[in-house]
Amino acid sequence: MSTSGFSLFLAVLHLMGFLFPLRVSAIRKDIGFLEERSCRTTVQGRYLISDDEGNVCDALSLESRTRCCPWKGERFSCHGCNLLSQCCNSYEFCVSCCLNPSRTLLEKVVMVKVAKPDTAGTYKSVFDFCAGRCRHNSESVVHENAYHSEFHHCFSLTSNASGANLTQIETRLLGIDVIVGSQGDSCDAVCKTRGQLCVMNKLSLLNQCDVMKRYMTCKGSCLASAGADQPAEVVEDAPRDLYPGACLYTRTQSMLSCDGSHQHTRRLCPCA
Repeated sequence: MSTSGFSLFLAVLHLMGFLFPLRVSAIRKDIGFLEERSCRTTVQGRYLISDDEGNVCDALSLESRTRCCPWKGERFSCHGCNLLSQCCNSYEFCVSCCLNPSRTLLEKVVMVKVAKPDTAGTYKSVFDFCAGRCRHNSESVVHENAYHSEFHHCFSLTSNASGANLTQIETRLLGIDVIVGSQGDSCDAVCKTRGQLCVMNKLSLLNQCDVMKRYMTCKGSCLASAGADQPAEVVEDAPRDLYPGACLYTRTQSMLSCDGSHQHTRRLCPCA
C-alpha cells in the first residue's frame, strides 16, 4: 500500500471513530429513562396510608418525592378484612384489599354512582372507587355514631342499594307485615303469634341483602347460604363457624319455606 493510500485509510478510520459514538449515543437516547413513580394516596388515616398501587405504610415511611409507599411488604393486603363480606376493620387495608384487580374490575366500578341521586356522577378509577367506598356509610351506623360492627369499612359492589329496586319491592310488600322472628322460630310460628299467616310467595322479596339490612343488623355481612330457614340472621351467640351476626340468603329459590327454622337463626318473615 502506498503512503498516500495508507494515510487515506487512517483518515477514514479516524472519521468513523467520531461517527460511531454519535450513532451509539443516538440509540441510547432513543431508549430513554424509566418513568418515575408517582402515587395517589389516602388521606383519612392518622397513622397509616394506602397508595394507589395497593401498598400500605405508615405516614413516616411515605416517599416524599413520589408520594408512594416503599416497595416492601404485601401488596393488596387484606389484613383485618372479612373476604366473605368484603368488610375490614381498617380503612387503609380496605382500600389496599379493594385495589386487587382480581376483586375489583374497572369496567364495573365506572358504572357505580358516587352517591344515590340519579344526577350523581360515577367513579373514574378503581382507586377513586376504593377510597370512597371504604369510608363508613350510614348503613354501618346505629344510634348516630355507634357502628354495627368493627368491620365497617366495606368495598362490596353489591352493597350499593338500588333505590328504584327497593321502591318496587316495597310496593309489592304493601299489606304485608315484615317481622323479625325469635331465635329458632319458623315463619309459620312467627306469624301465628300475631294471628296471621306466612305469605309464602313474598319470601323471595325478602331474600335479598338490601332488604334484610333494612330490618336486621347484619353486622356488615350478608352471605349466600343454603337452608330452609332463610332469609335469616345468625344470632350473636352462635358458634363462630356459623358467622354470628351475619345475614343469610339462599340462591336456591325452591328452598324458601315458611316452616323452615334453625336453632341459631332469627327469620325474616312476611305475615298477613
